[in-house]
Amino acid sequence: MDAEILRVAREALYLALLLSIPVLAASLVVGLVISLLQAVTQVQEQTLSFVPKLVAALLALAAAGPWIGSELARFTTRLWNTIPTLFP
Repeated sequence: MDAEILRVAREALYLALLLSIPVLAASLVVGLVISLLQAVTQVQEQTLSFVPKLVAALLALAAAGPWIGSELARFTTRLWNTIPTLFP
């Protein structure tokens, strides 16, 4: 029983990491490009880096949303099917 609970917890953490990758990657790439542009132009405006990263994160979330939803639904279905075996 303990091994099964640990397996479910490990899978949940892995899923959280996997589902956060599209948004984090988009923000990272846009942040890097904006930082490079700020270094080249010597414009150090804080909102110049925040707004594009926010837009990129929202676009990545919109693009990856169906995949994220399906993965969450798959995990939830398997979790609900596993619960009766965890607590007999």
